Amino acid sequence: MENLISLVNKLQRACTALGDHGEHSALPTLWDSLPTIAVVGGQSSGKSSVLESVVGKDFLPRGSGIITRRPLVLQLHRIDGAGEYAEFMHLKNKKFTDFALVRKEIADETDRETGRTKQISTVPIYLSIYSPNVVNLTLIDLPGLTKVAVEGQPDSIVHEIENMVRSFIEKPKCIILAISPANQDLATSDAIKISREVDPKGERTFGVLTKIDLMDKGTDAVDILEGRSYRLQFPWIGVVNRSQQDINKNVDMIAARIRECEYFASLPEYKHLAHRMGSEHLAKMLSKHWESVIKSRIPGIQSLITKATAELESEFCRLGKPIASDAGGKLYTIMEICRMFDSIYKEHLDGARSGGEKIYYVFDNQFPVALKRLQFEKNILQWKTYLIISNLMCPEMLQNVHAILKELVHRAVKETHELKQFPTLGVEVSSAAFKALERMREESKKNTMMLVDMECSYLTVDFFRKLPQDVEKGGSPTHSIFDRYNDSYLRRIGSNVQAYVNMVCSTWRNSIPKSIVYCQVREAKRSLLDHFFTELGARETKQLSKLLDEDPEIMERRAKLAKRLELYRSAQAEIEAVAWAK
Repeated sequence: MENLISLVNKLQRACTALGDHGEHSALPTLWDSLPTIAVVGGQSSGKSSVLESVVGKDFLPRGSGIITRRPLVLQLHRIDGAGEYAEFMHLKNKKFTDFALVRKEIADETDRETGRTKQISTVPIYLSIYSPNVVNLTLIDLPGLTKVAVEGQPDSIVHEIENMVRSFIEKPKCIILAISPANQDLATSDAIKISREVDPKGERTFGVLTKIDLMDKGTDAVDILEGRSYRLQFPWIGVVNRSQQDINKNVDMIAARIRECEYFASLPEYKHLAHRMGSEHLAKMLSKHWESVIKSRIPGIQSLITKATAELESEFCRLGKPIASDAGGKLYTIMEICRMFDSIYKEHLDGARSGGEKIYYVFDNQFPVALKRLQFEKNILQWKTYLIISNLMCPEMLQNVHAILKELVHRAVKETHELKQFPTLGVEVSSAAFKALERMREESKKNTMMLVDMECSYLTVDFFRKLPQDVEKGGSPTHSIFDRYNDSYLRRIGSNVQAYVNMVCSTWRNSIPKSIVYCQVREAKRSLLDHFFTELGARETKQLSKLLDEDPEIMERRAKLAKRLELYRSAQAEIEAVAWAK
């Protein structure tokens, strides 16, 4: 069971180190899922004395006004041997054997966070104490509740402290240690009042009654200790702390514990309750209860860690990797993002993503239909066919394919998540791709028109050698030229010219799409960003940084996610280590 307590201690320390203080945020919090024991009490309620009595050491700052201004997470570790020492999480590898220096460091660390303005902070101080005289336990000492601000503090400090205390104890997994002085009316107890607000049935509140020895003569605290004045699910525990005179005389804590036990055992009104009174019993009872709570909560904590880790990893992937600081790292990041874009663009062209099929529609449907629409007259001249193809058909096909390729650039940019992360880079990539497509279109136009020129520069002679020399088979060669080249003969010539034009159009129907695909589609797949890559290599670090102009909010969010992910992964590793140790 000590392993479980040690586990929670490690997880709490990891939470603080990685910025999880249980505050309201958009990130899942591990701190709020961990069982805690919060010590609550008004000023001068004896709260500090109770903690020192549990520890057996005089180590907390004392004075008038609000002394505790930051939560103090006090982790107690029982060890074998006579040595006693303390360690602060913010001072790694430094052991304190003089507890007067521990008191000073608590005050100094509080001032480092809040300044000397007597303000408060929710950021905890972590203190671990190793001693053979303690039980394994973790307590959170919260600022004392007050009704009046002291000099140097704003009037709002009263509500700020109350809100801080409430933020800790309102969590269902928090055990409340409510400290109330016996020499004051319980109805006015600050600790009972605020604990009743968050735990009206008293199911997770432990009542501790201090200053029993300072009650007026003729009065006692039996009704409270037996639960008749205010009933809680757990029995009330009475303690007798050292007096101010004892503190001034540095009375030994162990001796004070013995005297406390003698006090309850010697008085008739408390004798029957003596077995469950005193700070030593309080520590053992809290440790035992905390162990059982931890054991019951571990499965839920594991489930939370698994779920939160998956959510954080998903968002972390969505936000993308952090930006490198050096020029080489920035260039590598840009190149990798461009390759992702290029890969998505190729998937569109290859049919793995939608859009590329539109190119085939142009060739299989639009181009043949456009050819059929051409009304070649029977007396059409060959150069007119050339003009129609070169001035109308080819530019239209080239532009249609070019428009589709540009549309696929827009799609690929939108589908490349990393380009959303860096909008300036997205604009540059789009611009570079469009320029490359323009160059490819011009090259395609040259090659396609070359095909048209080749057809127009030479007529297949054999096709026309079959033209009859006479209008009718067996006609007399002595007829005049006007009789020989009559209307019938000219119509046959026109028919053959039409057939030749159709043959050429059939050839173009296959060759022009091949030329366009070769010069535009194929090149877009092979070298869409080649010019951009060449130009990138000449840019300086400052210019590369402008391309990676990520939103500062996203950068901050990623940093927080990274820390929280580190926390959950370390928590999972700690839980698995405990499981293997069983």
